[in-house]
Amino acid sequence: MPLTSCQWKCLLGLLCLPLLWTTAEAGYLEDTFPASVLEEAKLTTLQLLAKYKYPGELHAVTTADKYVLQMHRIPRPGAKPVLLMHGLMDSSVTWILMGPHSGLGYFLYNAGYDIWMGNARGTRYSRGHVKLNPNTDKAYWSFSWHEIGYYDLPALIDAVLAKTGYEKLSYFGHSQGTTSFFVMASTRPEYNAKIHVMSALAPVAYMTNIESPLLGLSHRLLKVIGEGQELLPYTDMFSSCLISEPTLQTCLFYMWKILGKNLAEFNKTMLPVLMHHVPAGLSSNQVLHYLQLQKSDRFCEYDHDVKENQRIYGRAQPPDYPLEKITAPVALYYTQNDYLAAVVDVKRLIKRLPNVVEDHMYPYKKWNHIDMMWGISARRLAQPRMLEVMQFYDAGGLQNVTQLSTTESPDETTNVTTETQQGEVATETDD
Repeated sequence: MPLTSCQWKCLLGLLCLPLLWTTAEAGYLEDTFPASVLEEAKLTTLQLLAKYKYPGELHAVTTADKYVLQMHRIPRPGAKPVLLMHGLMDSSVTWILMGPHSGLGYFLYNAGYDIWMGNARGTRYSRGHVKLNPNTDKAYWSFSWHEIGYYDLPALIDAVLAKTGYEKLSYFGHSQGTTSFFVMASTRPEYNAKIHVMSALAPVAYMTNIESPLLGLSHRLLKVIGEGQELLPYTDMFSSCLISEPTLQTCLFYMWKILGKNLAEFNKTMLPVLMHHVPAGLSSNQVLHYLQLQKSDRFCEYDHDVKENQRIYGRAQPPDYPLEKITAPVALYYTQNDYLAAVVDVKRLIKRLPNVVEDHMYPYKKWNHIDMMWGISARRLAQPRMLEVMQFYDAGGLQNVTQLSTTESPDETTNVTTETQQGEVATETDD
C-alpha cells in the first residue's frame, strides 16, 4: 500500500530530525521557559513530590513472573487507597506532572485518599527482574500489555491492600492503564471483588476506528523493528526537542498526529517537564499488540504465528478477552478528538461491559487523548466528577451513579482561555 501525503510528510520529518538537532539555538531553553520549570524537568517523581511539600514513598513489588516493579506513594496512612496506572510510554509521574494545581494525584490526595502510583514493567522506574537484565537479555522484553494486566496489576493491587489492610481499592487508569485493567478483570475475574470502582480515562480496547495518520507508518516501522525489542527507553533524547523553535514545532507535529490536536488546553510552558519524563520506555510488543487490535477488529490476546498460537492457546487464532466477566463497576471518561480512543470504539466497549456506572463523553469537541490528564481545565472540568463517582462507590453505593448530583457542563467555548500558575495558554493555530 503506497504512503499517503500525510505519511510522506511524517516520514520526511523523521528523517529531518537528526539535522534539526544539530542546529541548537544558544540560550533557547533559558529564554523560552521559566527557571522553575527547567528545574522540575530534572526531578524524579519523588523529588517532584518533595518540592511541593508532599510526602512520598517508594515500594518494590515482585510479580509472579519475576519482574520487579516500583510504586510511588503519596501516603495518607489509614485513608482509603487509590491505585493510579499510567498509559503507554508513560510512568507514575503523569499523575503529578502538571503540578499541585492540576495533577489528579494531588487532587485525590487532597480529598483525603492514600495515593499509590504504579509503574509498568519496562518503564523508567520498573526495569528490575529477579534473573533477567533489561540491558542485555532480550527475553526481558518479551511482553505486551497483556502481561502488564495479567501479572503487574494483580501484584500491585495485592501489595497495596496488604500494606493498607483494606479489602478493596479504587482504580484509575489512563489509556494503556485501562487496557491492562480490562485484561486483568476479564482473565483473572477474582480481582473484580477487590475494586470499588474502576475509572477509565481515555479507555482503549477496540481500536478499529483510531484516526492517527501515523498508523500506516507505525505498521511499517514495527515490522522492521520486530518483536521483543526495547523501544524509546528513558533518556534525555527528547529534551532535544527543546533546543530550538524548529525542533520544538517538529516534535509537537508528531505529538498532535498521535494524540489529537488541542492547543487551547495545552500548557506549553510545561514542555520541558513533559519532554524529560516521556517516553519512559516500553516493549515493541506493546505497540504491536495494539496494532493487531486495529487490524483484526477485535479485543483479543497477542497474535503469534499459527504454530505458536496453537501451542499457547490451543487454537490458530488468539482468544477474545471475556469482557462479560468484568463485574467491577466501571466509569468511562472519553473525548471526541482522541486519535487513539475513537468514540465509536468506546461505545462498542461500553456495550460489552456488564457493569458500566458512568458513560461520560466530554462535550468539548477539541479535547484529545491527554486533556483530561494534563489539560489546563482538567482540574475544573474533569476531576470533580471523577472524584464524586469514586466517592459514591467507595462509600458502598449500589444504585446507579446517574442518581448522583450531576455536574453542569459549561459551554465548550469556556474552556479555551483559562490561565494557570505555571503556564500560559497557547493560541490555536492551523497545522
